[in-house]
Amino acid sequence: MSDEETKTPSTGSPGPKPPAVSAQKSAAAGESTKLAGRTTTAAARSPKKVAEDDTSPLMGRRGWMGLAWGSFTAASAGCLAATGRFMFPNVLNEPPQQFAIGFPDEYGEGVDERFKDRFGVWVVRTENDYTNEAPGFYALLSVCTHLGCTPNWLSAENKFKCPCHGSGFRPTGINFEGPAPRPLERARIVRAEDGQIVVDKSRKFLEELGQWTDPESFLQV
Repeated sequence: MSDEETKTPSTGSPGPKPPAVSAQKSAAAGESTKLAGRTTTAAARSPKKVAEDDTSPLMGRRGWMGLAWGSFTAASAGCLAATGRFMFPNVLNEPPQQFAIGFPDEYGEGVDERFKDRFGVWVVRTENDYTNEAPGFYALLSVCTHLGCTPNWLSAENKFKCPCHGSGFRPTGINFEGPAPRPLERARIVRAEDGQIVVDKSRKFLEELGQWTDPESFLQV
């Protein structure tokens, strides 16, 4: 072998790679195998993909659907309740306009208040009626002729007194003080076939119209 063959040229293609490079590749491949299927730090820090249904800043689609169904259910229940209320209205139990109040001998002279709260009348027995000049009964409606309040019977003062505006009425029903413009009204009063006294509020008699002289406005006994 000549001296030129034994010399190593200073320039030219490099020889085979050192064994250290191959070792690094093997180590990297092994590390990749170990991390397969696991979340790396870089992956954990990457932002998650947001579903299109949850892009609302306040509520997702499921939330809106639940709210809509809840509102629909409430509205339907309200409509059903209103319909039921319409089908079953309140029934007001008004007192009867005509009623029996017993026999004449069950009453003493003066104002009887037993039927004021239930039927809205006072039954008065007198020895000498203001209009008819005879003994008997009349029924006064317990409604003030001023603004419709209910007067009170003041036995100590022998008068009806309205608590609303101070109107006063004598036992006969004649107004004599306060703003009431006219006397109390009388109701129809008659005797039934069995002898009982019957009051009928459906028919009224007004003194200012001369109706207290009507035979059915006063029951003579």
